[in-house]
Amino acid sequence: MDLLLALVPLAQESHDPAEEGARIIIGMLLVALTFLSVIALGQFARHLSHRREARRSAKRTY
Repeated sequence: MDLLLALVPLAQESHDPAEEGARIIIGMLLVALTFLSVIALGQFARHLSHRREARRSAKRTY
């Protein structure tokens, strides 16, 4: 309980609303960048698998 009471003043740091809003927006942009990078990696992996499949089928015809 003492540890929790010691951490309460740290959680109540005073920031002006503009600074707090900027932090929220930066956080949201980082989350969006994470989602977009995961989607991009998935699409890139799909693209590579299609190319690999095309090469395999081209080998079989010869």
